[in-house]
Amino acid sequence: MTATILVVDDEPAIVDVLTYNLEKAHYRVLVARDGLSAIEIAQKEQPDLIVLDLMLPGMDGLEVCRSLRQGGDIPIIMLTARDEEVDRVVGLELGADDYVVKPFSVRELLARIKTVLRRAQPTPPSAPTVLRVGGLTLKPDRHEALWHDDLVPLSTLEFDLLHALMRHPGQVLSREQLLSQVWGYEYHGDLRTVDTAVKRLRAKLREAHQDAAEMLVTIRSVGYKLSDDD
Repeated sequence: MTATILVVDDEPAIVDVLTYNLEKAHYRVLVARDGLSAIEIAQKEQPDLIVLDLMLPGMDGLEVCRSLRQGGDIPIIMLTARDEEVDRVVGLELGADDYVVKPFSVRELLARIKTVLRRAQPTPPSAPTVLRVGGLTLKPDRHEALWHDDLVPLSTLEFDLLHALMRHPGQVLSREQLLSQVWGYEYHGDLRTVDTAVKRLRAKLREAHQDAAEMLVTIRSVGYKLSDDD
């Protein structure tokens, strides 16, 4: 089934390049040139992924990301300029799945899109393994995370991050290992992406219970682990 990609950018040259290359890669492409249009199209069409420029007329990309995350979990890849590091971090904290810095390689962006779409696909029913660490339970086939009997709502990225940690309870995973296991082997982003995703996951666990958040342990200058102590 052909995936639908919503491209949100007000630069005609970028829109043309992305549309051409995405269609060549057999994606269905939708285009929005401002933030309000992006939200309207996303709500109506429910695309499989959104490529979102941060610098938009009127409502900027961060506001678009914030609005979309309040209403759903469509994967978002941000397009940012080299001097927008703060905005990149804020975008990741708001729930963006990845980012690509302008000027970017179309080949790199297509690889990121492929990786994010693959991660967003449901776990095949042939993998019903249930993972339990302390009071946390993960059911990959149902895409459910629970703290004791209470459901913990997680985005696809947060779920995959928790899944990686729960597969290795008590073991410290470096940021590089998490990039490889969660984002995909072809991912070449910086390590701040991992830190931001862990911060989001910890916040979701804290909403369930403080004890759940404390299971996710930071090992300074090394990485992260999920404590197997109840």
